[in-house]
Amino acid sequence: MKKLLSKIINKKAKIGIIGLGYVGLPLVREFLRVGFPVIGFDVDNKKVSLLNQGKSYIKHIANKTIKDFVSSGRFQAITNFSSLKNVDVVIICVPTPLNDYREPDLSYILETTKTIALNLKKGQLIVLESTTYPGTTDEVILPLLEQGSLKVGQDIFLAFSPEREDPSNKDFGLGSVPKVVGGITPGCLQLAQTLYDQIVVKTVPVSSPRVAEATKLLENIYRAVNIALVNELKMLFDRMQIDIFEVINAAKTKPFGFQAFYPGPGLGGHCIPIDPFYLTWKARQYDFATRFIELAGEINTNMPYYVFDKIVSALGQDGKSIKNARILVLGTAYKKDIDDQRESPALKIIDLLIKKKARVSYNDPNVPRCFGHQRFPGIDLSSTSLTPKHLKAIDCVVLVTNHSAYNYEFIAKHSKLIVDTRNAFGSVKKNKARIVPA
Repeated sequence: MKKLLSKIINKKAKIGIIGLGYVGLPLVREFLRVGFPVIGFDVDNKKVSLLNQGKSYIKHIANKTIKDFVSSGRFQAITNFSSLKNVDVVIICVPTPLNDYREPDLSYILETTKTIALNLKKGQLIVLESTTYPGTTDEVILPLLEQGSLKVGQDIFLAFSPEREDPSNKDFGLGSVPKVVGGITPGCLQLAQTLYDQIVVKTVPVSSPRVAEATKLLENIYRAVNIALVNELKMLFDRMQIDIFEVINAAKTKPFGFQAFYPGPGLGGHCIPIDPFYLTWKARQYDFATRFIELAGEINTNMPYYVFDKIVSALGQDGKSIKNARILVLGTAYKKDIDDQRESPALKIIDLLIKKKARVSYNDPNVPRCFGHQRFPGIDLSSTSLTPKHLKAIDCVVLVTNHSAYNYEFIAKHSKLIVDTRNAFGSVKKNKARIVPA
């Protein structure tokens, strides 16, 4: 342990990061930034090839950043997991999706841990960052790692530290956000805390991995529940002809006891639509029903249907049917100013429109191609340009993702009808289009 601790402090420890997506790649960047040598592991040959060419596939990580790290000789990306035996620290950043029954799918964690176990060496630190239910680190990962002769806390070390990545957030990058850390033993905690002390502004040690796992779930459930609250109020206030955004702006003038959350077309991303259900599933093992969380999930899941109904109603007021209506969806990324479509409500909205025989196109300055993959196999579209001619030919524009790149006055000037799910057109003074809040 002392040897690894010294290597970490002196930035000589070789870091291996498994999963080079929206969590893993920023982590690679931070460890390289402070001087560690890093090996990135991924099963995706295309990602590995791009990185070794000095190219980034994530919008908020510049090509130059990757190119400089590759040129320095301190970074390489590989698909050969046998090289795990050559690193001192292994950090797991693999997906943790839900299956078709909204139950945790730990297959990526399980397969990754089995691979690590085959390539373990004495003195390694293994850290899980993938979001999961409380108990995963000690109930699932620990037994797999200890199937051989090495014991956690003596020969190898194990911890959990939840990711807090927020793509495109200019105020809080990975290094400026405190990092929660929980270790299986005090030695595991010390090593993990020392590791993250090298790259983040502050580490927050907790008593166990279970507490760290539960912390991540609380953070995302807090957001999911509050977003569900304002989404439900939006639907109510819509019937009462009250502007929910005006209400929120007035409420947030209170300097205490209120935090503003904003409604939208549904939840997206790799965390908020998924993570709460990890806890609801685990709670059933304790004969406990998480009704509050499940109700919030029900409300948020229903929002794309609410938007769809608004589109149908708005077209009806113009004497048009949804069938064969020309619909332009603005924004398919799940969040403003990023290129990530995971769990984006835009995909569900597009799917509903296609199933009702609407003629759907989309524009997203950050997403040149929109695939529905397994969940929505009928979606395979390319981003179209926003020209006056195209906008004038559209029956209804649906604003789903309020990217900063959009010229809202231009869009409003050349459109007939706009269904606005983000209040993006609320400040547009002069426009030709009829704006329908949704």
